[in-house]
Order: sequence, then C-alpha cells, then structure tokens
Amino acid sequence: MNFSRAALLVVDVQRGFDDPFWGPRNNPEAEANIARIVAAWRESGRPLLHILHDSTSPTSPLRPGTPGNLPKPEAEPRPDEPVYRKSVNSAFIGTSLEADLRKAGVDTVVVAGLTTNHCVSTTVRMAGNLGFLTYLVADATATFDRMGIDGRNRPAAEVHSAALSDLQEEFATLVTSEAVINAAGSMR
Repeated sequence: MNFSRAALLVVDVQRGFDDPFWGPRNNPEAEANIARIVAAWRESGRPLLHILHDSTSPTSPLRPGTPGNLPKPEAEPRPDEPVYRKSVNSAFIGTSLEADLRKAGVDTVVVAGLTTNHCVSTTVRMAGNLGFLTYLVADATATFDRMGIDGRNRPAAEVHSAALSDLQEEFATLVTSEAVINAAGSMR
C-alpha cells in the first residue's frame, strides 16, 4: 500500500453511538483500532479528516447540540484537522470534501468509522465512484443489529460482514488496522 497521496477519513466516531437506542453491535475493538490508526497517521504527517453526522431526526442521539453529537475521545479532532459536518450518509454530499481532497492532491482515501452499513458504506461507495483509490479498514468499523425486510433480526456481525462483502473489490480494498499502521509507519 502506497499512502504517499492518501488521506485518512474518520467517519462518524461520535458519542451518540454509545446510546442503547441503537441496540447490540459488533466489533467492540473498533474505537481502539481507530485510535491506533489515528495516532499512526498523525505521526506520518498525512492528511487526517474527520466527518461528523448532524442528524435531522428529533429523536436521534446524533442531533446537533446534544452530547451524542460530540466526537468520541478516540477520534477527537485536533485544531489543525478539518472537520466536515453532514446530515446525510455520504461525507461527499453537502460538503467540500471532494474538492478539498483534489486540491490537496489526494488520490487515495483510507476509511474507518461508524457504521459499516450506513455512512461508512455510502462514503466508501462514493469515494470509489469518484475515482479515489479507496481502502476500508475492516476492523476499525462496526455496526448494529438490523431488522431485515423478512422480519428476522440480523445480528450486527452478520450485517457488518454483508456490508464489507458488498464493498470488497468493487468499491474498496479491505485492509486491517495493523496493515494501515505499518504502512503509515513507513511514511515517517
């Protein structure tokens, strides 16, 4: 992996996802992996961009002005790191993210965050469709149980796996946090 013209996109790592509202989730290590990736990426000096979700739903734990809208400590932006606020699933809709990446000469994005089957998936799909070489850090994302259209509750691990399978090779290359940390370390 060559990350010389890459940016790390940290998607929706917000306190509201700790709310019981969402139900059971998979990958309890996601935030720890994100923190390790963020630390390694910062040391590499590569661009690190944060995306935060401003829900328009009056019952969402991610509403602006609520504690749930704040970033989790593992992904707290530094003052010099751009923050993009969105109210839809894609980090590219209603933001200057694409233009800013292109202006900075970024042609590769590495994506981690929450949730696998919603904002992470939509952002990854758009990044791939916009022509960015896209890597998704599979162990640095997570999701929640989801009711299927057949009325069967799908466990979070199953939802996560299906979302990753849908993205692999067509929209992104799946990588591990260790692989990203090692590649970032070689850029110092």
